[in-house]
Amino acid sequence: MTTQNKKTEPRSITLPVLGQVTRRTALKAVGATLGIAAFGKAAQPMIENFASISPEEMFQKHYKELDESERDTVLKRLETQSKEEYGVDVTIRDLPPLPGVKYGYAINLSVCNGNGECMRACHEENNHDRDSNQSYIRVLEMQQGSMDMEKGTTTFTHAVPAENKFYMPVQCQQCDNPPCVHVCPVEATWTEKDGIVVVDYNWCIGCRYCEAACPYHARRFNWQTPNVPSEQINPDQGYLSNQIRPAGVMEKCTFCLHRVRDGRLPACLEACPTGARVFGNLLDPDSEIRWVLKNKRVFLLKEDLGTQPNFFYYFDR
Repeated sequence: MTTQNKKTEPRSITLPVLGQVTRRTALKAVGATLGIAAFGKAAQPMIENFASISPEEMFQKHYKELDESERDTVLKRLETQSKEEYGVDVTIRDLPPLPGVKYGYAINLSVCNGNGECMRACHEENNHDRDSNQSYIRVLEMQQGSMDMEKGTTTFTHAVPAENKFYMPVQCQQCDNPPCVHVCPVEATWTEKDGIVVVDYNWCIGCRYCEAACPYHARRFNWQTPNVPSEQINPDQGYLSNQIRPAGVMEKCTFCLHRVRDGRLPACLEACPTGARVFGNLLDPDSEIRWVLKNKRVFLLKEDLGTQPNFFYYFDR
């Protein structure tokens, strides 16, 4: 007796797209991908978050679908929430990209000495959770002669700079071809016209696909509601940047867009005591960042991956 082989169609999971998705739909898709047990554990923070949010938050449209009046309503709601939860009056703005601007950042590794002031400034400026001492910046202590960032350490406690070491701060590279954006199943993250990759915290479902996709380890996940003492809250906030993020969502560096779109510099640059950081408009031929690109031997982290970062590094010697 012969057995006829039956052709089996490959199983596939269709992920939702913008305009056709609710958070409920997205969670079902992610659950199907991970499996029930794994999904239950991984999703616990976002499930707890969803259980505590209001109907207005649950059914809020995607950022790109909000009209001006709807955005104003969202901003006012978030400001009211901050007042109720922290007793602090905050201003949450939604500044648009400036025309004719694309931001770039560079770090002089011959000057950086690993002092960590950039991490402290990031922590304070972006209303990070105080318990975890979170920051969007990691400063890697590297062995001289090696460029393998996977062998660098961020846990050094000795005096800096140490002999035969150099220091490499790493944060979001604001890539032109960002893998984190490509893998998001609900389009909660995207690239703005000025090159900044942003996250809509009120749309993110916390699946952490973007965290896994980023080759620079630049994404952070909020495992709990951030603990920020009222007197330490930065009241100057942006919807797509440093508003206090809820538990269960991803977050990342935005070059302090609430500052740079207002004509100021990123907090990490202003805090750097050695002058190692350079920031500016890549489209302006007279900008300092363009001078660096023209006159220094700059390099990109993991250039072979094709992510096309807008973050550059160089040595003076």
